[in-house]
Amino acid sequence: QVQLVESGGGLVQAGGSLRLSCAASGLTFSTRPMGWFRQTPGKEREFVAGISWSGGRTYDTDSVKGRFTISRDNAKNTVYLQMSALKPEDTAVYYCAVGPARLGIELRRDSDYQSWGQGTQVTVSS
Repeated sequence: QVQLVESGGGLVQAGGSLRLSCAASGLTFSTRPMGWFRQTPGKEREFVAGISWSGGRTYDTDSVKGRFTISRDNAKNTVYLQMSALKPEDTAVYYCAVGPARLGIELRRDSDYQSWGQGTQVTVSS
């Protein structure tokens, strides 16, 4: 079965950086688009960034443009989210998710994804 395990979250000061990792197993990782979402208490899960199965296309939400970068290493079955210039409003639980095999369109809704990790907490202090 598909398993996604996020790591790399923590407490960081505003302006700092973190790199999240999501290790995948139980799937042919190189054929699957991946995404990162985040959620704060009382709010819906929010799309952050996505990457195609080949890694050739990346896309993100406006609030993180120029600050966050999604990437993947298909040899390691891992997707990353490099976060820089962090702001207190970036505080959330961050989740990775996997989409349908070889689907080449941008996946921005949580209903587009099939499996999810357990999440990792990111807290940005002001």
